[in-house]
Amino acid sequence: MVNDASSAFDGEMESFVERMTETYMNAIDQNLDAQSKLMEAWMDATEENLSEENVRESYEGSLQAYEAWMNAAERSFDRLGDALEGEEVDAAEFRDIWLASANEAFKETMATTAFAAATGQSVEEALNAQQQVEEMTEESLHAVGFATVGDVREVGERLVELERRTHAIESKLDRLLEER
Repeated sequence: MVNDASSAFDGEMESFVERMTETYMNAIDQNLDAQSKLMEAWMDATEENLSEENVRESYEGSLQAYEAWMNAAERSFDRLGDALEGEEVDAAEFRDIWLASANEAFKETMATTAFAAATGQSVEEALNAQQQVEEMTEESLHAVGFATVGDVREVGERLVELERRTHAIESKLDRLLEER
């Protein structure tokens, strides 16, 4: 009976360690993959569009973000070791370590003027693309005989101008009639 309980406990512990190891390794893989993609995209964006000084600052921000990720990996590894030594470690703690690390990495990256410049350029490009889409949409709608937002605005502006002129004429007529 004692051997059965001991075997069951050993089996549960082995299963727990396997789950923890698998969870840890999956988390590391996913986070390192995400970090790698973020850094690649960040460096591509900054190298193409920013001044040398901003690229250098961006690189420094990337290194600080990388350091935050590596600290998270180290903390996770330490906590996994604690779990293997018998300490009760909640799996959510690993998630929290990586979330805090992601927040720190993004904070380091977003605090740079390079990020602000890249973001500004991205917003400008998005607005330009949006304007081009709106122009193409308007041309397409005109081609099939539909009114566009621009057309409706123009009609509205003309109506306002007509109302203004009508009001001015009515005022003049009222003055003329009063003078009689």
